[in-house]
Amino acid sequence: MKPEDITRLFVERSNAGDAEGVAALYEEDAVMAYPPGGQTVGRAAIQAMWEKVLANRPHFEPEEPLPTLVSGDLALTSTPPRDDAGARAQVVRRQPDGSWLRVLDQPEFTRPASG
Repeated sequence: MKPEDITRLFVERSNAGDAEGVAALYEEDAVMAYPPGGQTVGRAAIQAMWEKVLANRPHFEPEEPLPTLVSGDLALTSTPPRDDAGARAQVVRRQPDGSWLRVLDQPEFTRPASG
């Protein structure tokens, strides 16, 4: 029931190999900036992408969330990644039942190569 809960649920569901459960953390028309350099649009496509990723049984470690910015029914969540991906950030929206779902997901920010 807090925006930060999504990150914890993502780790739990991913480590359980539950691509459907991971996709359920996203709104129907969510946009995910993954794979690197591309985008995955919509819950069904996000689920299909996670089915492929989770087939390799990766293990995700929990990451301590940074302070969340909230404006009405929108929130910006972020974590400093343990895998040197630079940063992670998500825009989430409060749902009618009070839960939150991801609308935009940028799982990897990296510094641009210097000139």
